[in-house]
Amino acid sequence: MTSSLVITVIGPDRPGLVETLSRTVSEHGGNWTRSRMAHLAGQFAGILHVTVPADAADGLKGALDSLSGNGLVVAIAREDAVAGAASPAATGLGLKLDLVGQDRPGIVREISRALAARGVNVEELATECESAPWSGESLFKAQVSLHAPADIDLDSLRRDLEAIAQDLMVDISLVRPV
Repeated sequence: MTSSLVITVIGPDRPGLVETLSRTVSEHGGNWTRSRMAHLAGQFAGILHVTVPADAADGLKGALDSLSGNGLVVAIAREDAVAGAASPAATGLGLKLDLVGQDRPGIVREISRALAARGVNVEELATECESAPWSGESLFKAQVSLHAPADIDLDSLRRDLEAIAQDLMVDISLVRPV
């Protein structure tokens, strides 16, 4: 049996942080399966998924917790794999939402509220602000991977999102990836 760990890490950015994490995972027989990491405002922020033999999970958790002495804040969520358990992603629809518009407070809040009201789960969210080439104003961009219930009314969801887009003066695209 294996354990699945989702690990979040944040701390002052410096060379060698990823190597320290990967060495610690490897020393405990873990497999680094997926991650997202970034330098944000002088800080290193990362989230990673690791699978590890169940009997080594506590040792890995302890080793990762000891990294706090290096100025890192580490949080770990553990789930033991259950044979035959169905993944929530096995049913429903995968969707992709892209958004672009002038930056302003509340964009993520309004979009996420409409999605949650219809039972749509945000699986990945990547956002950034950059200068618009034609005006220099701050342009907000979001790319979102979603998981929707199999019985969702996509036309109704699109209408809701288009109404929000009009209020916020942003462009939204919602598609089913091929």
